[in-house]
Amino acid sequence: MRFYFRYVQVLVRLLPIAIALLRDQRRFLLFGPPRSVDETVHRERAEKLTQTMLDLGPAFIKVGQVLSTRPDIVPPLYVEVLSSLQDEVPEDTGGDPFDIVEAELDDVIDLETVTPLAGGSLAYVYTAEYEDERIALKVRRPDLVSMIERDLRVIRRLIPLVAVFADERQRYSLENIANDFEEIIRDELDFEREAAVMEEIGNNLADNDRVVVPDTYPELCSERIVAMEYVEGTKITNEGVFDDTGLGATEMATLITRTYLRMGLVDGVFHADPHPGNLAVTDAGRLVIYDYGMSQRLTEQEQADITALYRTLVRRDVDGLVNALIALEVLEPTVDRVAVRRVLELVIETLEGRSEITWRAIITELFAMLHDFPFRIPPNVMLLVRVGTVGEGVCRSLDPEFDFLAATRSFLVDHGFIESELEVLFEDLRDDVRRSAPVVTGLPARIDTVFGQLERGELVVRTDPVEPTTGDSGLGYAVLSSAFVLAATLLSFQDVLYAAIAFAVAVGCFLCYVRAR
Repeated sequence: MRFYFRYVQVLVRLLPIAIALLRDQRRFLLFGPPRSVDETVHRERAEKLTQTMLDLGPAFIKVGQVLSTRPDIVPPLYVEVLSSLQDEVPEDTGGDPFDIVEAELDDVIDLETVTPLAGGSLAYVYTAEYEDERIALKVRRPDLVSMIERDLRVIRRLIPLVAVFADERQRYSLENIANDFEEIIRDELDFEREAAVMEEIGNNLADNDRVVVPDTYPELCSERIVAMEYVEGTKITNEGVFDDTGLGATEMATLITRTYLRMGLVDGVFHADPHPGNLAVTDAGRLVIYDYGMSQRLTEQEQADITALYRTLVRRDVDGLVNALIALEVLEPTVDRVAVRRVLELVIETLEGRSEITWRAIITELFAMLHDFPFRIPPNVMLLVRVGTVGEGVCRSLDPEFDFLAATRSFLVDHGFIESELEVLFEDLRDDVRRSAPVVTGLPARIDTVFGQLERGELVVRTDPVEPTTGDSGLGYAVLSSAFVLAATLLSFQDVLYAAIAFAVAVGCFLCYVRAR
Protein backbone atom coordinates (compact mmCIF):
# COMPACT_ATOMS: atom_id res chain seq x y z
CA MET A 1 0.00 0.00 0.00
CA ARG A 2 2.89 2.37 0.75
CA PHE A 3 4.22 1.77 -2.75
CA TYR A 4 0.90 2.56 -4.43
CA PHE A 5 0.35 5.60 -2.23
CA ARG A 6 3.81 6.88 -3.19
CA TYR A 7 3.13 6.13 -6.88
CA VAL A 8 -0.07 8.20 -6.80
CA GLN A 9 1.67 10.97 -4.86
CA VAL A 10 4.44 11.24 -7.48
CA LEU A 11 1.92 11.16 -10.34
CA VAL A 12 -0.13 13.97 -8.80
CA ARG A 13 2.97 16.15 -8.33
CA LEU A 14 4.39 15.58 -11.82
CA LEU A 15 1.13 15.41 -13.81
CA PRO A 16 0.57 19.20 -14.24
CA ILE A 17 4.07 19.65 -15.69
CA ALA A 18 3.66 16.59 -17.92
CA ILE A 19 0.30 17.85 -19.27
CA ALA A 20 1.79 21.28 -20.01
CA LEU A 21 4.66 19.70 -21.96
CA LEU A 22 2.28 17.42 -23.87
CA ARG A 23 0.06 20.35 -24.82
CA ASP A 24 3.13 22.00 -26.36
CA GLN A 25 3.16 19.12 -28.85
CA ARG A 26 -0.64 18.81 -29.28
CA ARG A 27 -2.81 21.64 -28.02
CA PHE A 28 -5.63 19.27 -27.01
CA LEU A 29 -3.33 16.45 -25.81
CA LEU A 30 -4.47 13.82 -28.34
CA PHE A 31 -4.88 16.10 -31.33
CA GLY A 32 -4.41 19.68 -32.47
CA PRO A 33 -1.46 21.80 -33.61
CA PRO A 34 1.61 22.43 -31.41
CA ARG A 35 1.65 25.47 -29.13
CA SER A 36 4.24 28.23 -29.27
CA VAL A 37 5.64 28.80 -25.77
CA ASP A 38 8.24 31.47 -25.02
CA GLU A 39 11.42 30.92 -23.03
CA THR A 40 10.06 32.60 -19.89
CA VAL A 41 7.27 30.02 -19.56
CA HIS A 42 9.70 27.14 -20.08
CA ARG A 43 12.03 28.55 -17.43
CA GLU A 44 9.14 28.83 -14.94
CA ARG A 45 8.20 25.21 -15.66
CA ALA A 46 11.80 24.08 -15.23
CA GLU A 47 12.05 25.87 -11.88
CA LYS A 48 8.76 24.30 -10.79
CA LEU A 49 10.06 20.86 -11.83
CA THR A 50 13.27 21.47 -9.85
CA GLN A 51 11.28 22.40 -6.72
CA THR A 52 9.06 19.33 -7.20
CA MET A 53 12.14 17.10 -7.31
CA LEU A 54 13.34 18.66 -4.04
CA ASP A 55 9.96 18.12 -2.40
CA LEU A 56 9.76 14.46 -3.50
CA GLY A 57 12.96 13.63 -1.65
CA PRO A 58 16.43 12.08 -2.11
CA ALA A 59 15.75 9.68 -5.00
CA PHE A 60 14.09 12.36 -7.10
CA ILE A 61 16.81 14.88 -6.30
CA LYS A 62 19.22 12.39 -7.83
CA VAL A 63 16.84 11.92 -10.78
CA GLY A 64 16.96 15.68 -11.36
CA GLN A 65 20.74 15.71 -11.15
CA VAL A 66 20.94 12.85 -13.65
CA LEU A 67 18.47 14.52 -16.03
CA SER A 68 20.59 17.69 -15.92
CA THR A 69 23.26 15.68 -17.77
CA ARG A 70 20.87 14.08 -20.29
CA PRO A 71 20.26 16.52 -23.17
CA ASP A 72 19.17 13.51 -25.22
CA ILE A 73 15.99 13.47 -23.08
CA VAL A 74 15.58 16.94 -21.57
CA PRO A 75 15.53 20.25 -23.54
CA PRO A 76 18.59 22.52 -23.04
CA LEU A 77 16.82 25.13 -20.88
CA TYR A 78 15.56 22.43 -18.50
CA VAL A 79 19.07 20.96 -18.35
CA GLU A 80 20.41 24.36 -17.31
CA VAL A 81 17.87 24.85 -14.50
CA LEU A 82 18.04 21.25 -13.22
CA SER A 83 21.83 21.53 -12.97
CA SER A 84 21.28 23.86 -9.99
CA LEU A 85 19.85 20.95 -7.94
CA GLN A 86 21.91 20.30 -4.83
CA ASP A 87 21.47 17.92 -1.92
CA GLU A 88 19.36 20.13 0.37
CA VAL A 89 16.42 18.26 1.95
CA PRO A 90 14.50 18.56 5.24
CA GLU A 91 16.57 17.35 8.20
CA ASP A 92 13.97 14.78 9.30
CA THR A 93 13.94 12.96 5.94
CA GLY A 94 14.93 9.31 6.38
CA GLY A 95 15.11 9.41 10.19
CA ASP A 96 17.72 10.66 12.66
CA PRO A 97 21.30 9.84 11.52
CA PHE A 98 22.51 10.17 15.11
CA ASP A 99 20.94 6.76 15.78
CA ILE A 100 23.54 5.28 13.41
CA VAL A 101 26.37 7.05 15.25
CA GLU A 102 25.11 5.63 18.56
CA ALA A 103 24.75 2.12 17.15
CA GLU A 104 28.18 1.91 15.51
CA LEU A 105 30.53 4.29 17.37
CA ASP A 106 29.24 4.40 20.93
CA ASP A 107 32.27 2.51 22.27
CA VAL A 108 34.80 4.37 20.13
CA ILE A 109 34.07 8.09 20.41
CA ASP A 110 32.58 10.33 23.06
CA LEU A 111 29.02 10.94 21.83
CA GLU A 112 28.83 14.16 23.82
CA THR A 113 31.38 15.69 21.43
CA VAL A 114 29.27 14.93 18.36
CA THR A 115 28.05 18.19 16.77
CA PRO A 116 25.76 18.55 13.70
CA LEU A 117 27.44 20.28 10.77
CA ALA A 118 25.50 19.91 7.50
CA GLY A 119 22.84 17.80 5.79
CA GLY A 120 22.48 16.31 2.32
CA SER A 121 19.95 14.21 0.44
CA LEU A 122 21.52 10.89 1.44
CA ALA A 123 23.51 11.66 4.59
CA TYR A 124 24.19 14.02 7.45
CA VAL A 125 27.60 15.33 8.53
CA TYR A 126 28.76 15.65 12.13
CA THR A 127 32.02 16.60 13.80
CA ALA A 128 33.37 14.67 16.80
CA GLU A 129 36.46 14.19 18.98
CA TYR A 130 38.54 11.08 18.25
CA GLU A 131 41.97 10.46 19.80
CA ASP A 132 42.36 14.18 20.61
CA GLU A 133 41.58 15.17 17.03
CA ARG A 134 38.55 16.76 15.46
CA ILE A 135 37.09 14.48 12.78
CA ALA A 136 34.08 14.60 10.45
CA LEU A 137 31.48 11.83 10.18
CA LYS A 138 29.30 11.45 7.12
CA VAL A 139 26.37 9.30 8.27
CA ARG A 140 23.74 7.72 6.02
CA ARG A 141 20.16 8.41 7.05
CA PRO A 142 18.85 5.24 8.77
CA ASP A 143 15.64 4.58 6.80
CA LEU A 144 17.00 5.83 3.51
CA VAL A 145 17.68 2.54 1.72
CA SER A 146 14.06 1.37 1.98
CA MET A 147 12.83 4.79 0.78
CA ILE A 148 15.23 4.73 -2.17
CA GLU A 149 14.25 1.16 -3.11
CA ARG A 150 10.56 2.11 -3.05
CA ASP A 151 11.16 5.22 -5.18
CA LEU A 152 13.29 3.24 -7.63
CA ARG A 153 10.31 0.92 -8.16
CA VAL A 154 8.06 3.95 -8.68
CA ILE A 155 10.47 5.39 -11.25
CA ARG A 156 10.63 2.07 -13.10
CA ARG A 157 6.82 2.01 -13.29
CA LEU A 158 6.74 5.61 -14.52
CA ILE A 159 9.21 5.16 -17.38
CA PRO A 160 6.89 3.01 -19.61
CA LEU A 161 4.16 5.61 -19.06
CA VAL A 162 6.49 8.41 -20.13
CA ALA A 163 7.73 6.38 -23.11
CA VAL A 164 4.19 6.24 -24.57
CA PHE A 165 4.32 10.00 -25.18
CA ALA A 166 8.01 10.16 -26.16
CA ASP A 167 9.30 10.06 -29.71
CA GLU A 168 11.36 7.16 -31.04
CA ARG A 169 14.70 8.81 -30.24
CA GLN A 170 13.72 9.51 -26.63
CA ARG A 171 12.40 5.98 -26.14
CA TYR A 172 15.85 4.65 -27.01
CA SER A 173 17.38 6.77 -24.21
CA LEU A 174 14.60 6.01 -21.72
CA GLU A 175 15.21 2.29 -22.10
CA ASN A 176 18.67 2.75 -20.58
CA ILE A 177 18.22 5.61 -18.11
CA ALA A 178 16.61 3.53 -15.34
CA ASN A 179 19.55 1.11 -15.20
CA ASP A 180 22.07 3.95 -15.42
CA PHE A 181 20.33 5.88 -12.65
CA GLU A 182 20.14 2.85 -10.34
CA GLU A 183 23.84 2.19 -10.85
CA ILE A 184 24.73 5.75 -9.84
CA ILE A 185 22.48 5.97 -6.78
CA ARG A 186 23.45 2.51 -5.47
CA ASP A 187 27.10 3.54 -5.69
CA GLU A 188 26.27 6.66 -3.65
CA LEU A 189 24.56 4.56 -0.98
CA ASP A 190 27.68 2.40 -0.61
CA PHE A 191 29.76 4.37 1.91
CA GLU A 192 32.53 1.74 1.98
CA ARG A 193 33.02 2.38 -1.74
CA GLU A 194 33.04 6.14 -1.13
CA ALA A 195 35.74 5.83 1.55
CA ALA A 196 37.87 3.72 -0.79
CA VAL A 197 37.47 6.19 -3.68
CA MET A 198 38.25 9.10 -1.36
CA GLU A 199 41.46 7.45 -0.19
CA GLU A 200 42.49 6.62 -3.77
CA ILE A 201 41.92 10.18 -5.01
CA GLY A 202 43.80 11.51 -1.97
CA ASN A 203 46.78 9.33 -2.79
CA ASN A 204 46.69 10.38 -6.45
CA LEU A 205 46.70 14.09 -5.55
CA ALA A 206 49.17 13.80 -2.67
CA ASP A 207 51.88 15.52 -4.75
CA ASN A 208 49.71 18.61 -5.25
CA ASP A 209 50.03 20.76 -2.12
CA ARG A 210 47.38 23.19 -3.42
CA VAL A 211 44.56 20.60 -3.19
CA VAL A 212 43.22 19.00 0.01
CA VAL A 213 41.41 15.65 0.04
CA PRO A 214 40.53 14.80 3.67
CA ASP A 215 42.19 11.63 4.98
CA THR A 216 39.91 8.77 6.01
CA TYR A 217 39.88 6.71 9.22
CA PRO A 218 39.34 3.15 7.92
CA GLU A 219 38.82 1.73 11.44
CA LEU A 220 35.74 3.95 11.85
CA CYS A 221 34.32 3.59 8.33
CA SER A 222 31.47 1.21 7.55
CA GLU A 223 28.64 0.68 5.08
CA ARG A 224 26.78 3.59 6.72
CA ILE A 225 29.58 5.89 7.96
CA VAL A 226 32.56 7.62 6.35
CA ALA A 227 34.96 8.95 9.00
CA MET A 228 37.42 11.54 7.72
CA GLU A 229 39.77 14.31 8.67
CA TYR A 230 37.98 17.53 9.55
CA VAL A 231 39.22 20.23 7.17
CA GLU A 232 37.76 23.67 7.72
CA GLY A 233 37.20 25.87 4.69
CA THR A 234 35.04 28.67 3.31
CA LYS A 235 32.52 27.91 0.58
CA ILE A 236 34.18 28.77 -2.69
CA THR A 237 31.43 31.09 -3.93
CA ASN A 238 31.19 33.17 -0.73
CA GLU A 239 31.87 36.86 -1.15
CA GLY A 240 35.44 37.86 -0.26
CA VAL A 241 36.60 34.24 0.03
CA PHE A 242 39.97 35.09 -1.56
CA ASP A 243 40.62 38.36 0.25
CA ASP A 244 43.15 37.03 2.78
CA THR A 245 44.51 34.08 0.81
CA GLY A 246 46.76 35.87 -1.68
CA LEU A 247 44.95 33.93 -4.41
CA GLY A 248 42.96 35.32 -7.35
CA ALA A 249 39.62 34.02 -8.60
CA THR A 250 41.06 33.21 -12.04
CA GLU A 251 43.93 31.27 -10.48
CA MET A 252 41.49 29.21 -8.39
CA ALA A 253 39.25 28.55 -11.43
CA THR A 254 42.31 27.29 -13.34
CA LEU A 255 43.30 25.07 -10.41
CA ILE A 256 39.80 23.54 -10.28
CA THR A 257 39.83 22.84 -14.03
CA ARG A 258 43.27 21.25 -14.07
CA THR A 259 42.57 19.19 -10.93
CA TYR A 260 39.40 17.65 -12.36
CA LEU A 261 41.01 17.00 -15.75
CA ARG A 262 43.87 15.23 -14.01
CA MET A 263 41.48 13.06 -12.00
CA GLY A 264 39.60 11.98 -15.12
CA LEU A 265 42.24 11.74 -17.84
CA VAL A 266 45.42 10.93 -15.90
CA ASP A 267 44.40 9.13 -12.70
CA GLY A 268 41.23 7.43 -13.98
CA VAL A 269 39.13 8.02 -10.86
CA PHE A 270 37.32 11.30 -10.36
CA HIS A 271 34.99 13.26 -8.08
CA ALA A 272 31.86 13.87 -10.16
CA ASP A 273 29.97 16.46 -8.12
CA PRO A 274 31.90 19.77 -8.14
CA HIS A 275 28.99 22.03 -7.14
CA PRO A 276 29.80 25.01 -4.84
CA GLY A 277 28.69 23.15 -1.70
CA ASN A 278 31.43 20.57 -2.21
CA LEU A 279 34.28 23.02 -2.89
CA ALA A 280 35.92 25.24 -0.26
CA VAL A 281 39.04 27.35 0.27
CA THR A 282 41.26 27.17 3.34
CA ASP A 283 42.83 30.21 4.99
CA ALA A 284 46.07 29.26 3.22
CA GLY A 285 44.34 29.41 -0.18
CA ARG A 286 44.16 25.64 -0.77
CA LEU A 287 41.25 23.98 -2.59
CA VAL A 288 39.26 21.51 -0.47
CA ILE A 289 37.04 18.89 -2.14
CA TYR A 290 34.25 17.29 -0.05
CA ASP A 291 31.70 14.49 -0.61
CA TYR A 292 32.90 11.66 -2.87
CA GLY A 293 29.61 9.77 -3.10
CA MET A 294 29.12 10.70 -6.75
CA SER A 295 32.36 9.47 -8.27
CA GLN A 296 33.49 7.17 -11.03
CA ARG A 297 36.38 4.93 -12.01
CA LEU A 298 37.44 4.68 -15.65
CA THR A 299 39.21 1.78 -17.31
CA GLU A 300 42.35 2.47 -19.32
CA GLN A 301 40.35 2.00 -22.51
CA GLU A 302 37.72 4.49 -21.36
CA GLN A 303 40.44 7.00 -20.52
CA ALA A 304 41.93 6.54 -23.98
CA ASP A 305 38.51 6.93 -25.65
CA ILE A 306 37.71 10.10 -23.69
CA THR A 307 41.14 11.53 -24.48
CA ALA A 308 40.50 10.78 -28.16
CA LEU A 309 37.21 12.68 -27.87
CA TYR A 310 39.06 15.77 -26.59
CA ARG A 311 41.74 15.44 -29.26
CA THR A 312 39.30 15.14 -32.14
CA LEU A 313 37.24 18.10 -30.92
CA VAL A 314 40.31 20.33 -30.71
CA ARG A 315 41.63 19.18 -34.08
CA ARG A 316 38.19 19.39 -35.79
CA ASP A 317 38.71 15.77 -36.87
CA VAL A 318 35.15 14.74 -37.76
CA ASP A 319 35.96 11.12 -38.67
CA GLY A 320 37.91 10.74 -35.43
CA LEU A 321 35.00 12.26 -33.51
CA VAL A 322 32.59 9.70 -34.98
CA ASN A 323 34.98 6.89 -33.98
CA ALA A 324 35.32 8.30 -30.46
CA LEU A 325 31.54 8.56 -29.96
CA ILE A 326 31.10 4.97 -31.16
CA ALA A 327 33.93 3.76 -28.90
CA LEU A 328 32.28 5.46 -25.91
CA GLU A 329 28.98 3.73 -26.84
CA VAL A 330 27.23 7.08 -27.31
CA LEU A 331 26.42 6.03 -30.88
CA GLU A 332 25.60 2.55 -32.13
CA PRO A 333 28.30 0.85 -34.28
CA THR A 334 25.67 0.40 -37.01
CA VAL A 335 24.87 4.12 -37.22
CA ASP A 336 24.92 5.80 -40.64
CA ARG A 337 28.43 7.24 -40.45
CA VAL A 338 28.02 9.45 -43.53
CA ALA A 339 24.92 11.10 -42.09
CA VAL A 340 26.52 11.52 -38.65
CA ARG A 341 29.61 13.02 -40.26
CA ARG A 342 27.49 15.67 -42.01
CA VAL A 343 25.78 16.52 -38.71
CA LEU A 344 29.07 16.83 -36.82
CA GLU A 345 30.51 19.08 -39.53
CA LEU A 346 27.46 21.30 -39.04
CA VAL A 347 28.04 21.32 -35.25
CA ILE A 348 31.63 22.50 -35.70
CA GLU A 349 30.60 25.17 -38.20
CA THR A 350 27.88 26.40 -35.84
CA LEU A 351 30.23 26.61 -32.86
CA GLU A 352 32.96 28.36 -34.84
CA GLY A 353 30.45 31.05 -35.79
CA ARG A 354 29.89 32.02 -32.13
CA SER A 355 31.83 34.76 -30.36
CA GLU A 356 32.01 32.67 -27.16
CA ILE A 357 32.28 28.89 -27.00
CA THR A 358 31.69 27.10 -23.70
CA TRP A 359 31.70 23.46 -22.66
CA ARG A 360 27.94 23.64 -22.07
CA ALA A 361 27.44 25.10 -25.57
CA ILE A 362 29.48 22.27 -27.13
CA ILE A 363 27.54 19.55 -25.31
CA THR A 364 24.17 21.18 -25.96
CA GLU A 365 24.86 21.71 -29.66
CA LEU A 366 26.36 18.25 -30.12
CA PHE A 367 23.49 16.33 -28.55
CA ALA A 368 20.85 18.59 -30.09
CA MET A 369 22.21 17.81 -33.56
CA LEU A 370 22.35 14.06 -32.80
CA HIS A 371 18.65 13.90 -31.93
CA ASP A 372 17.79 12.15 -35.20
CA PHE A 373 20.12 9.24 -34.42
CA PRO A 374 19.74 6.50 -31.80
CA PHE A 375 22.22 7.53 -29.13
CA ARG A 376 22.56 7.24 -25.36
CA ILE A 377 24.86 8.63 -22.72
CA PRO A 378 26.50 5.86 -20.65
CA PRO A 379 26.99 6.54 -16.90
CA ASN A 380 30.72 7.29 -17.19
CA VAL A 381 30.17 9.78 -20.01
CA MET A 382 27.15 11.24 -18.20
CA LEU A 383 29.20 11.95 -15.07
CA LEU A 384 31.98 13.49 -17.16
CA VAL A 385 29.40 15.76 -18.80
CA ARG A 386 28.21 16.74 -15.32
CA VAL A 387 31.76 17.47 -14.16
CA GLY A 388 32.33 19.69 -17.21
CA THR A 389 29.07 21.65 -17.03
CA VAL A 390 28.91 22.06 -13.24
CA GLY A 391 32.66 22.72 -12.98
CA GLU A 392 32.53 25.31 -15.73
CA GLY A 393 29.62 27.00 -13.96
CA VAL A 394 31.62 27.24 -10.73
CA CYS A 395 34.68 28.60 -12.54
CA ARG A 396 32.66 31.25 -14.37
CA SER A 397 30.94 32.27 -11.13
CA LEU A 398 34.41 32.98 -9.76
CA ASP A 399 35.57 34.74 -12.93
CA PRO A 400 32.89 35.60 -15.53
CA GLU A 401 35.62 35.95 -18.18
CA PHE A 402 37.21 32.57 -17.43
CA ASP A 403 37.87 30.53 -20.58
CA PHE A 404 37.23 26.94 -19.54
CA LEU A 405 38.13 25.52 -22.96
CA ALA A 406 41.44 27.41 -23.14
CA ALA A 407 42.40 26.05 -19.71
CA THR A 408 41.40 22.56 -20.88
CA ARG A 409 43.50 22.84 -24.03
CA SER A 410 46.49 24.06 -22.02
CA PHE A 411 46.20 21.03 -19.73
CA LEU A 412 45.98 18.62 -22.67
CA VAL A 413 49.06 20.12 -24.30
CA ASP A 414 51.04 20.08 -21.03
CA HIS A 415 50.29 16.40 -20.50
CA GLY A 416 51.00 15.38 -24.10
CA PHE A 417 47.38 14.55 -25.00
CA ILE A 418 47.49 17.08 -27.85
CA GLU A 419 50.61 17.31 -29.99
CA SER A 420 51.93 20.27 -31.92
CA GLU A 421 50.64 20.72 -35.48
CA LEU A 422 53.93 19.37 -36.91
CA GLU A 423 53.65 16.24 -34.77
CA VAL A 424 50.05 15.81 -35.88
CA LEU A 425 51.12 16.05 -39.52
CA PHE A 426 53.82 13.39 -39.06
CA GLU A 427 51.41 11.17 -37.12
CA ASP A 428 48.80 11.36 -39.91
CA LEU A 429 51.50 10.66 -42.51
CA ARG A 430 52.74 7.67 -40.51
CA ASP A 431 49.20 6.29 -40.22
CA ASP A 432 48.65 6.68 -43.98
CA VAL A 433 51.90 4.87 -44.74
CA ARG A 434 51.07 2.07 -42.30
CA ARG A 435 47.61 1.57 -43.85
CA SER A 436 48.85 1.67 -47.44
CA ALA A 437 52.03 -0.42 -46.97
CA PRO A 438 50.36 -3.83 -47.60
CA VAL A 439 48.72 -2.53 -50.79
CA VAL A 440 51.96 -0.99 -52.08
CA THR A 441 53.91 -4.16 -51.29
CA GLY A 442 51.56 -6.34 -53.33
CA LEU A 443 51.20 -3.88 -56.22
CA PRO A 444 54.16 -5.13 -58.42
CA ALA A 445 52.85 -8.70 -58.35
CA ARG A 446 49.36 -7.56 -59.34
CA ILE A 447 50.69 -5.40 -62.18
CA ASP A 448 52.78 -8.34 -63.47
CA THR A 449 49.66 -10.55 -63.42
CA VAL A 450 47.59 -8.00 -65.38
CA PHE A 451 50.30 -7.53 -68.05
CA GLY A 452 50.60 -11.31 -68.41
CA GLN A 453 46.85 -11.56 -69.06
CA LEU A 454 47.10 -8.75 -71.65
CA GLU A 455 49.92 -10.53 -73.53
CA ARG A 456 47.98 -13.80 -73.62
CA GLY A 457 44.73 -12.07 -74.63
CA GLU A 458 43.00 -13.31 -71.51
CA LEU A 459 41.95 -9.90 -70.22
CA VAL A 460 38.29 -9.23 -71.03
CA VAL A 461 36.32 -6.12 -70.13
CA ARG A 462 32.56 -6.65 -69.84
CA THR A 463 30.02 -3.86 -69.89
CA ASP A 464 26.24 -3.91 -69.67
CA PRO A 465 24.50 -3.20 -73.01
CA VAL A 466 23.07 0.26 -73.30
CA GLU A 467 19.53 0.41 -74.67
CA PRO A 468 19.20 2.74 -77.64
CA THR A 469 17.22 5.87 -76.92
CA THR A 470 15.15 7.84 -79.35
CA GLY A 471 15.25 11.58 -79.11
CA ASP A 472 12.03 13.43 -78.33
CA SER A 473 12.23 16.99 -79.55
CA GLY A 474 9.11 17.97 -77.61
CA LEU A 475 10.30 16.73 -74.22
CA GLY A 476 12.39 19.83 -73.55
CA TYR A 477 9.44 22.12 -74.21
CA ALA A 478 7.31 20.11 -71.77
CA VAL A 479 9.95 20.47 -69.03
CA LEU A 480 10.30 24.20 -69.65
CA SER A 481 6.54 24.69 -69.64
CA SER A 482 6.23 22.95 -66.25
CA ALA A 483 9.11 24.97 -64.82
CA PHE A 484 7.63 28.31 -65.87
CA VAL A 485 4.19 27.36 -64.50
CA LEU A 486 5.84 26.68 -61.15
CA ALA A 487 7.77 29.95 -61.37
CA ALA A 488 4.59 31.85 -62.16
CA THR A 489 2.89 30.35 -59.12
CA LEU A 490 5.72 31.41 -56.79
CA LEU A 491 6.02 34.88 -58.33
CA SER A 492 2.29 35.52 -57.91
CA PHE A 493 2.93 36.01 -54.19
CA GLN A 494 5.53 38.73 -54.89
CA ASP A 495 4.88 40.52 -58.19
CA VAL A 496 1.87 39.98 -60.49
CA LEU A 497 3.64 41.39 -63.58
CA TYR A 498 6.54 38.93 -63.38
CA ALA A 499 4.08 36.13 -62.70
CA ALA A 500 2.13 37.01 -65.87
CA ILE A 501 5.33 37.04 -67.95
CA ALA A 502 6.35 33.63 -66.62
CA PHE A 503 2.91 32.22 -67.34
CA ALA A 504 3.00 33.58 -70.90
CA VAL A 505 6.36 31.89 -71.49
CA ALA A 506 4.91 28.66 -70.08
CA VAL A 507 2.00 28.82 -72.53
CA GLY A 508 4.44 29.44 -75.40
CA CYS A 509 6.54 26.41 -74.44
CA PHE A 510 3.42 24.28 -74.15
CA LEU A 511 2.31 25.28 -77.70
CA CYS A 512 5.77 24.37 -79.01
CA TYR A 513 5.48 20.98 -77.28
CA VAL A 514 2.06 20.35 -78.88
CA ARG A 515 3.43 21.30 -82.30
CA ALA A 516 6.47 19.01 -81.93
CA ARG A 517 4.22 16.06 -81.04
